Parts: sequence; structure tokens; C-alpha cells
Amino acid sequence: MKKVAFICVHNSCRSQIAEALGKKLAGDVFESYSAGTETKPQINQDAVRLMKQVHNIDMEATQYSKLLSDIPQMDVVITMGCNVQCPYLPCSHREDWGLEDPTGKSDAAFLKTIQLIEERILDLKQRLR
Repeated sequence: MKKVAFICVHNSCRSQIAEALGKKLAGDVFESYSAGTETKPQINQDAVRLMKQVHNIDMEATQYSKLLSDIPQMDVVITMGCNVQCPYLPCSHREDWGLEDPTGKSDAAFLKTIQLIEERILDLKQRLR
């Protein structure tokens, strides 16, 4: 089974959402991981609240902020669009999803980000089948 990493600077919001949705929606096709170049003490609390509400996923129960060095070798690397130079991770495929960080924004901004990530996870699932 392929391993997919969702990478963002702090590994606290978009990449965590992608890891959670990857596990829920595509766990039969690929393993999902998330990591960052830095960590935060906790996952973004708005993301946690809205993922519980929309997808009934408690990210804090199964996930935590991780560094790139904390995850295994990946087949696919997805960067979330952090507008920074991401470090090189060896992989057979890499793409950038160019998602704006909803941190500090309205619930509507978070819900839009969650929906975009869900759509992209389902697309990636089809491509990796």
C-alpha cells in the first residue's frame, strides 16, 4: 500500500485535516501521514471542532503534530501550499495543493478548506488505485 504524506509548516491544521480525511476516505488505497518543518503543541482547535462536527473525526484522539523526521519513507508527498520552500523528501510523486491556511479565519473559511481537502483526497484515491 502506498504511503502519502501531507506536509505543512506547523502540521497543525491543513495537513492534519488531510491526514484525518485520508484515513477515513482512502484508507483502503493509501496510508496517510502528516508532518511539518515545525510543530505546534496542539492541533488547531477550530479544525478539531469542525472535523468532529462535519466528519465525526476526533483528530486529537489519533493524531499529533509531527516533524518530517517522525514519519516513514513516503511514496507520495503533498504540500499544502504554505508559500515557503518545503524541504526535499524522497518520493515517487509530489504535488502542491495550494490551499490557504484558514487559521484565525471564520468557520466558513475552515469548512471551505475541509471541503477542498475532501475533494482532493477522493481525487488522489482514484489516481492511486
